[in-house]
Amino acid sequence: MIIRKSAREIELMAAAGAVVAGTLAMLEEQLAAGVSMAELDRLADEYIHAHGGVPTSKGYKGFPAATCISPNDMIVHGIPGDYRAAEGDIISFDIGVTKDGMIADSASTFPVGEIAPEAQRLLDVCRAALEAGIDAAQLHAAVGDISAAVQGLVEEAGFAVVRSLVGHGVGRAYHEDPQVPNFVVPYRGPELVEGMTIAIEPMITAGDPEVYIHDDEWSISTVDGSLAAHFEHTVAITAEGPRVLTRAAPVRVG
Repeated sequence: MIIRKSAREIELMAAAGAVVAGTLAMLEEQLAAGVSMAELDRLADEYIHAHGGVPTSKGYKGFPAATCISPNDMIVHGIPGDYRAAEGDIISFDIGVTKDGMIADSASTFPVGEIAPEAQRLLDVCRAALEAGIDAAQLHAAVGDISAAVQGLVEEAGFAVVRSLVGHGVGRAYHEDPQVPNFVVPYRGPELVEGMTIAIEPMITAGDPEVYIHDDEWSISTVDGSLAAHFEHTVAITAEGPRVLTRAAPVRVG
């Protein structure tokens, strides 16, 4: 069941989204060669609580950390631990924040120092695919229009879209209906109507789109060791166009 949000609920989600955006900005500043993923998670946990939020991931279905941190060929759901960032890495951060009962969710992949040109292109394409998906999230369009926009841009650039992971509704719960694939399926999905709030999140690889789950039953990586990127925003469908709720200062686009 798709849960449409009231204007007040969307504003509460935007407040949670501002904390998410601030956390990601802080992590980008702190990310440097030598820092451990556990230390970055500790900083994120402290930042979220200091700004009136609760990390939604912590304890969600048993997940042990405030953030999902996924280096290099890991796509999503990495558990922060002893791994230390190295020059040339790319590292994905996926963060949910609950504030005043509402949830916002966002992700970004950041470079560590100087990275290879193809790695930078992967990040640029994934970020552009997210923006294309947001632009497609217009009132009375379909979820499938988002999927087509993301897939077309990614594959035209020569990268692959992960098929086993998708975006989702978000707001009152971490994962709500509808699913938001990053690839076209025969069913175009539901119509986008005012009050829907969705997480649009391209997850792409530089090689094979197939994935595997690690023994921790959370971390998901590419089967061929190719680099992966992940960008995500929480977006509200409004009469004025898609509204991104997880920017530092939420804005309307479209």
